[in-house]
Parts: sequence; C-alpha cells; structure tokens
Amino acid sequence: MILLPALFAVMFLGMQAALFYHARSAAIAAAQEGARAAAGEHGHESDGVQAANAFIEQAGGDDVLPGATTTANRTATTVTVVVQGHSLSVIPGWSPVVRQEASVPVERLTTP
Repeated sequence: MILLPALFAVMFLGMQAALFYHARSAAIAAAQEGARAAAGEHGHESDGVQAANAFIEQAGGDDVLPGATTTANRTATTVTVVVQGHSLSVIPGWSPVVRQEASVPVERLTTP
C-alpha cells in the first residue's frame, strides 16, 4: 500500500526531470544558434534574437519552452545571447525557470 504512492512519485519526478532537460536543451541550442547568427562580420543583435526565436519555434515553441524571451548583446569582440523561459510541469503550480546563454567571438577581419 505504501509502495504505490512512492512509485507514482518516482514516475512524476522522472517525467519532470525529462521535461526540464528537454526545455534546457532547446534553450541552449537556441542561444547558440542566435549567437552564431549575430557573430557574423556584418551581424547585429537583432539577427541573433531572430535566429534564436526561429529555432525555438522550430523546436516546438510554447510546447517546449513556454514564455520564452531572447536577448542579445554584441560588443566589439563578443556576442552573448540569453534565452529564458519556463519548463513544462507535471507538478501543479510549479513552473521551473530555464535560462541559458551562449557567447561566441565576433567575426572580424584582421591583418597579418
């Protein structure tokens, strides 16, 4: 009689962990894609945000990362893209936050 509730708790925790891991993987992949797009020699922050948002939509949009927001910051040497959203949850009233960022060097012409 005690075993069945424990089994359900383990199942729900396993499912929650899988949903969080999937949302985290989608967020870091979107951030990396956005950073690569913005790091081009003629790239802009808006290119990174657009690429990251497009990646999230292709990955499933709100079915994977609900409430996703993307920000980008480009300096003379580095681009950083941050993707933040929530993981889906099987636990009522709990919505874990997922935040991932990726930084890459900016492509630039150098002279020997």
